[in-house]
Amino acid sequence: METHWKNYEEVAKHLLDRFAHEFGLVKVEGKQVIKGRRSGTKWEIDAKGVREGNESFVIVECRRYTKSKQDQEKLGSLAYRILDTGAHGGIIVSPLGIQEGAAIIAAAENILNVRLNAKSTPHDFCMQFLNKMMLGLSEAITVSETVTVTISQACQSCGKEFIVRENEQNCPKCRNK
Repeated sequence: METHWKNYEEVAKHLLDRFAHEFGLVKVEGKQVIKGRRSGTKWEIDAKGVREGNESFVIVECRRYTKSKQDQEKLGSLAYRILDTGAHGGIIVSPLGIQEGAAIIAAAENILNVRLNAKSTPHDFCMQFLNKMMLGLSEAITVSETVTVTISQACQSCGKEFIVRENEQNCPKCRNK
């Protein structure tokens, strides 16, 4: 199980670094320990996003939870690490996104919510943030073939996989409730 988590963190770090400019970053560094300025506590972070000229940074937290969205408690924990370390903000990466209370904390503490499919690899992925969606497909396609692309993602409400037709966040069953 540990390898699964490590792989999700590595894929998230790789993709955030690949699209660093989209987040206002120069680069994204891997897992490291940073010291709290206020408490003196050492914090292990999943990744660190560096801004222009190494002037400031953001903390990246990866949580591959596939049954529930990130809640207020988890975002509160990240918010304290941001405060304690003097980070400019944070990025929370998870397959299902964040709950309503967590969204309030994210907005107040400059934490960006990035949804990354739980089964993502560096080449095959679906990553959503703000009003953007980044896709990676590794299949080779020749000009003479007809190709149909089907995108599935986890429902924000129930967590079950469903085929995305437009920009839905919930499966048809949860949308119709």
